[in-house]
Amino acid sequence: MPDEITVADLGFLHWWGMPTLFRCPHDPDPANCDIALVGVPHSSGNGTTWRDQHLGPRSFRDISMAYQRLHLGWKFDPWNACRIHDNGDVPILNTLTNDIAVREIEAFYRRIDAAGARPVSFGGDHSISLAILRAIAGPDSRLGGPAALVHFDAHYDTYDDFPNWYGVADSAGHWASRSVHERHVDATRSVQIGIRGHDVWMDPGKTSRELGYRIVTKDEFDDDLGIDGTLGLIRERVGDLPVYVSFDLDVLDTTIAPAVSNPEPGEAGLTMKEAIRIVQGMRGMNVIGADVVELMPSVDSPNSMTTWNATRIAFELICVIADRIAATG
Repeated sequence: MPDEITVADLGFLHWWGMPTLFRCPHDPDPANCDIALVGVPHSSGNGTTWRDQHLGPRSFRDISMAYQRLHLGWKFDPWNACRIHDNGDVPILNTLTNDIAVREIEAFYRRIDAAGARPVSFGGDHSISLAILRAIAGPDSRLGGPAALVHFDAHYDTYDDFPNWYGVADSAGHWASRSVHERHVDATRSVQIGIRGHDVWMDPGKTSRELGYRIVTKDEFDDDLGIDGTLGLIRERVGDLPVYVSFDLDVLDTTIAPAVSNPEPGEAGLTMKEAIRIVQGMRGMNVIGADVVELMPSVDSPNSMTTWNATRIAFELICVIADRIAATG
């Protein structure tokens, strides 16, 4: 008779068991982990385009259950290098009222900040980044001052030309400037990567430049900097400042990430190899948190290709943070 199958044996089957982010233990107490994986089912900060981003965390959970456990390139096991738990989804009572919901998200992340854990977040539209940065960076956080920001996106999200986005002040289009005005982010130490496509203004990057961001358009990346040049720029700008990484999936080419809220087809985005190599190149930096946002699983391909690629990006971000924790204690 064959040996009895144990629960540990079944753990390798992605369709078995309760779906958690990367099959991590579910524990809502951030004091029990070093890296807090958090779902943020929120979509009212970007309501003029496709707006099912609140379904993103559930799709991440389903797909990441089947994802790789080890970083073979680094010969690194992040799950045993430090304590990584799924803290669950942010409870958002006012989910259809964005500016109130953003404050509810902020309150949730203040618990994570107070516990000393580093959050990796699964969105959700891009307004969640403002809530997270309000909690973990700036004068009222444990950090005590602003962080640097590495921002992957097809768009600037510094649209101060509009005082609000059709009544939404803390919107997905304002977070990257509002976080600077509120002193959560030091734009002079920050980089926006992958900007492309068209806009409603002739100079949509004007506010980003005035704030101090270093913009790397997709054209500059292709024609001049490439992966190595972009990494050199990131390290030069950020230096030893703690850094937050925000990854909007529309920075990727639409052929590999079609299920995003604001797609930019017809103009090539980053490939997976390019995005992964840039994230991997941040190894050793003091990354205090990260998010992957704007996933729209309701319009994804039948094989959930956007979620698969988004999961790989999240895995690399987790590994960068876990490697730093393991190296510094």
